[in-house]
Amino acid sequence: MIKNEQQYQITLDWLRRFEGTVAKLYSDKKLKADDPIRWQLYRDAYQSQVDEFKYEIAEYERLINCDRKQYLQIEVENLTHLPWVLIKARMAAKISQEELAETLGISSQRVKEYEDTDYQCASFVELLEVSTALGVEVEKAVMRVDFEEIEEAARIAKKWQERKKKKAMAAPR
Repeated sequence: MIKNEQQYQITLDWLRRFEGTVAKLYSDKKLKADDPIRWQLYRDAYQSQVDEFKYEIAEYERLINCDRKQYLQIEVENLTHLPWVLIKARMAAKISQEELAETLGISSQRVKEYEDTDYQCASFVELLEVSTALGVEVEKAVMRVDFEEIEEAARIAKKWQERKKKKAMAAPR
């Protein structure tokens, strides 16, 4: 996700480079004839990156150029994408990290830390405070409980705890 103008410019530069590489691949008739599978793999890999860059650039441009007189709708696949919504909302509202920090009554360094880590360092209450400050509201949500995922998480946790216990017992005292 592009979070600022510098990242936007860097992504534009990388897009041009990858598009150039894709163009060179199309003109490399020898590689295509000698090793069509390798040629296809290279082309698909580079084209996939081009498509990803184009998507990120379009999304960033949509956010920074949105009409502030209308609601901005940001769709997410799951709750883990909430941090991206908060960052996108701040960018679209044309609010700097410093301005958000002032509204929240915290340091601008803390807001920078939030965004640099995609809010992994923020508590649930802090996420709620930021979403309120940015006017982010959930319009409709459907939550699904995946029991297989719960069981898998429990199995992984159990294995991790067993390994941790074995290491502790094997450690010199």
